[in-house]
Amino acid sequence: MDNILVTGGAGFIGSHLAERLLREGKRLAILDNLDDFYPEELKRANLDEVKASGEFQFFPTDIRDGAKLREVFAAFKPDAVIHLAARPGVRRSFAEPEAYTTINVLGTTQVLEISRQSGVQRIVLASSSSVYGDLSRAPFREDATISHPLSIYAATKVAGEAVAFTYSHAYPISVVCLRLFTVYGPRQRPDLAIRKFAGMIMEGKEVPIFGDGSLERDYTYVDDTVDGILRALDAPGKFDVFNLGNAHPVRIDEMLDTLGRALGKPVRRKFVPTPAGEMLLTHADLTKARDALGYSPRVNFEEGIRRFAEWMKSRA
Repeated sequence: MDNILVTGGAGFIGSHLAERLLREGKRLAILDNLDDFYPEELKRANLDEVKASGEFQFFPTDIRDGAKLREVFAAFKPDAVIHLAARPGVRRSFAEPEAYTTINVLGTTQVLEISRQSGVQRIVLASSSSVYGDLSRAPFREDATISHPLSIYAATKVAGEAVAFTYSHAYPISVVCLRLFTVYGPRQRPDLAIRKFAGMIMEGKEVPIFGDGSLERDYTYVDDTVDGILRALDAPGKFDVFNLGNAHPVRIDEMLDTLGRALGKPVRRKFVPTPAGEMLLTHADLTKARDALGYSPRVNFEEGIRRFAEWMKSRA
């Protein structure tokens, strides 16, 4: 598969993925509506970074606009679609349920339907570790129940996986859903904890910590996530689901200690109540991804945070 369309390609993960695809000689199109969830200039800067790796086509299109989406598919003729475009964020989803459902469910359905109509061979769909809720036993396996999501965002990702399965079952199209676990690294979205906390630490501000700091997250460096996405393009079978994590959860308070050391700054803490929708733990079981995809994360948390901190300091 040489012609790859990446939706959400101007974002954090998408821009890193786009660079890798170009370096591997793929013909690339990026589709992104430059949504105002966070500043457009950051996404434009991401696209400038991608340009350093090669030429690509850019379509400033919303996945909810079926007519324009069809025009993109007709113009580019993708062999495969990597669908990253989504409205992200757990807490904000409670305030904007309509936006989350229309983008993450109806928009994803549009991408699947127009891919089907256009003869696309493979779709790789970005899902989330948030689908596991608090009922799954750690480490989370792909066959665990996902019937009790804790946030509107998580519910939309569960729905997206369900629609993807239906398309793969009913039509001659293959779909791989990837449950991503707390991706971090250079160009991370400004609303995500590591990026947001780094800015606060550098400015000497108090960092709000949910609960007592014992929440744990399976932080995954962006290069490892990108490696898993690329491997999923060639996954066997018509439909499957894989975890892409690091399999080594880190407590929030330990994350802050590591981040402070890497930035060379003291960390001022402020403990606050844990809001609704926050999972107590995320922990990926990677057995299936290792066996079927050959996925094996290589960047440990200390090294990943060191790389991220160097990037943050270069922007100061």
